[in-house]
Amino acid sequence: MSPEEWTYLGVLLVSVPVGFLFKTAGPGLKQWGAAAVGVALTLLTCGPHVLHSLVTILGTWLIMETWPSACHALTLAWTFLYLLFFRMVTVFGLPAPTPFTNAVQLLLTLKLVSLASEVQELRAQKEDPPKPRPVGQLLAVPSLPQTLSYSYCYVGLLTGPFYRYRTYHDWLHQGPAAAAVPSLEPLLLRARPVPLFGLLFLLCSWLFPLEAVREDAFYSRSLAFRLFYMVPVFFAFRMRFYVAWIAAECDCIAAGFGAYPVGAKARAGGGPTQPYTAPDSLEAGAATKYDYETIRNIDCHGTDFCVRVRDGMRYWNMTVQWWLAQYIYKSAPARSYVLRSAWTMLLSAYWHGIHPGYYLSFLTIPLCLAAEGCLESGLRSRLGPGARQAWDWVHWFLKMRAYDYMCMGFVLLSLQDTLRYWASIYFCIHLLALAGLGLGLALGGGSPGRRGGGGSKAEGKTPPNKPPTPPDKLREE
Repeated sequence: MSPEEWTYLGVLLVSVPVGFLFKTAGPGLKQWGAAAVGVALTLLTCGPHVLHSLVTILGTWLIMETWPSACHALTLAWTFLYLLFFRMVTVFGLPAPTPFTNAVQLLLTLKLVSLASEVQELRAQKEDPPKPRPVGQLLAVPSLPQTLSYSYCYVGLLTGPFYRYRTYHDWLHQGPAAAAVPSLEPLLLRARPVPLFGLLFLLCSWLFPLEAVREDAFYSRSLAFRLFYMVPVFFAFRMRFYVAWIAAECDCIAAGFGAYPVGAKARAGGGPTQPYTAPDSLEAGAATKYDYETIRNIDCHGTDFCVRVRDGMRYWNMTVQWWLAQYIYKSAPARSYVLRSAWTMLLSAYWHGIHPGYYLSFLTIPLCLAAEGCLESGLRSRLGPGARQAWDWVHWFLKMRAYDYMCMGFVLLSLQDTLRYWASIYFCIHLLALAGLGLGLALGGGSPGRRGGGGSKAEGKTPPNKPPTPPDKLREE
């Protein structure tokens, strides 16, 4: 593990006992105490580079105060343009930010775009009061101190998950019922697989180091070995993020952050989707069943065993996927599912960074989605029950290999290294996806959005709260 990874792990572990301290505190102590811890962590890990986040927050607040009716689009433009400046500061003679500053800036961008969108919706609601108030809408436009405390709240500051301002507000005002919100039991249950995932990450990354792929000797090995190597690389990649994201969820659970009554049917990232009555006493809280779906960032079973590429996207980094669906996909300048997905993946790659590997990987996804959709509607729909079951197993296998392939661009980062590796295995996933797309079109396949409401799911209307069934038990569609 690198020094940065040890620091991240240390922050995650320290945040658990801190969460228990804040769980039953009053609104003021929660707000300013959590912000003080966040500022301390930011100063400790970012140093003077903390100014980047402060400038971004002040610029967003100015936009919300000056142009409230258009603050969502303006904030999206402001924060994404600042990301470009942030990543090119060395061109202007400024020192390069630390990796921790980059993490803070990425998550802050998500928070501020979401906040601006909620402010714009609230302004529109006040101008047209007959419309019913949406579940989870802002109650009032946050002041500058409230915006700063939300932005620097230690929960999810460096690692996520993303959460809306309303989720943060509801945590501050849980009241006497906060003591009844379960924390220890769900935390232990959620953390149970972490030691195994951590050991698997260390073992796999030791046996199959990524650096080997950058060496000339690697390309003298057989084609079978080069094809195989991307499998353990992606496996180690998954284990690493499983540990980080589950630990980040545990930080939230310790503080009771993101806990909502089960009846609210909360969605990862978005929060409640159904009207609910918040318990206002310790007795009412004790009689309420809660879940932490709002801050759920990874579904490990879903990621590994879902059948389709587009399902895999929804089970990975779930709160960020909700953000992309809500604020990017829905406003994409295209109507086609594949084109909207391509636009979303392009901005997702930009959000991650300027390394060419991000763009090569993310922009491979729309091609896989197009091939997947055409094959499902053109081929799978014509198969009998037994053949469909066999197809689902083949589909699952190819989905995993596609993600193995795309992961190599994500971790190798550079254009030269990514293309060198992909060329060494003859761009097999690209060629396979093109062949599948051609076959699907020849069989009359159409847009993936036509089958089973795939488009609506991508737009975040159906939360993936339950893990998918393995291919051998899939219900026939």
